[in-house]
Amino acid sequence: MTKREMNLRIFQGKPIPHPFFQPRLEPWFAWHKQFGKLPPRYQDKSLLELYDELDISMRYVHYYTGMPDPVEVRYSEKVKIRYEIGELEGREIIETPYGELVRKLKRNPDGVWHTVKFPVGNSLDELRGLRWLYQNTTYHFSEEKFLQGSEFIGDRGEPQFWVPKSPYQALAQIWMGLEGLIYALYDHRGEVEDLMQAIDDSYDSLYEEIISSGMVRIINFGENIHDQLLSPGYFERYLIPFYEKRSGQLRKAGIFTHIHIDGYFKNLLKYLKNLPFDGYEALTPLPQGDVSLEEIKEHIGDKILLDGLPAVLFSPEIYPSREPLQEFTEKIIEMFHPRLVLGVSDEVPEGGGEEALERVRWVSEYCKKWSC
Repeated sequence: MTKREMNLRIFQGKPIPHPFFQPRLEPWFAWHKQFGKLPPRYQDKSLLELYDELDISMRYVHYYTGMPDPVEVRYSEKVKIRYEIGELEGREIIETPYGELVRKLKRNPDGVWHTVKFPVGNSLDELRGLRWLYQNTTYHFSEEKFLQGSEFIGDRGEPQFWVPKSPYQALAQIWMGLEGLIYALYDHRGEVEDLMQAIDDSYDSLYEEIISSGMVRIINFGENIHDQLLSPGYFERYLIPFYEKRSGQLRKAGIFTHIHIDGYFKNLLKYLKNLPFDGYEALTPLPQGDVSLEEIKEHIGDKILLDGLPAVLFSPEIYPSREPLQEFTEKIIEMFHPRLVLGVSDEVPEGGGEEALERVRWVSEYCKKWSC
């Protein structure tokens, strides 16, 4: 049975020969390659060769793989976006009928650009400008790009990608920041809710095209949920209805879904059993997160746990001994298999060096030798 077959069978509720291990080590590989720090034994290997040597599964078609994102963004001819990029600082400038939306960026030592000033604040003109932008934006599914990524992954796993964030999370994480969003919801709730609707509407074509393609079997909602980004009240008012609508569309078409929750989530435990997803990705237990494995087990019911091994257990600087990882691996498999896609919550630490990979190798070998 291939890893691709095993991956899908977990979601289908069908038996698999042993626990399934699917850690994400693409960022580890990219960081070590960028800075010339790959251990000698891996210096001539490609990402796929590294996955094969460790005998582990791959999840995402475009995450640090060099493959294109199957989700495309298209703007109407009215939208004008320009960039002013320096060596360490930059700006993204979007022209709207209500004025310019300006995002300020800085480049970190790893070469990654980060937002240091969000383009939208607690201004009616900025809120209306962003709504106008989304009214002139549509999202689409590229079958060609998905097939390219699918062929890249091959039998290493069921090819997956994530859909754009819910309107609330898009505003909190991409456009306004949490503080700006909370103030705007207090001062201009109607305008913000109209903006959220425009964001949701821009996704219509994407979901229709994913479903009509008949190609996609499993999709992630890349929400990066952390319960300090929202109150239970906002979760119920703004996020659950979106999940019921969009995940409901996909599941009705026979597509499995899971959601990325990678921060603290104790305040959201009570919702997990009834949310409209087949699984939960990146739920991070103690000693890294804020809940125990037992609490996760109690609250997700028969849904699938994706990942679950705290990333700190792969960091020799924090845990010099492998024994805590070994004990945790044994425990999580006993508790969740076969409703488990074992992996690292959230991903293999970039700074873990060769020892992080050796710990990945140990988990891989343990899964193949495991028996009930």
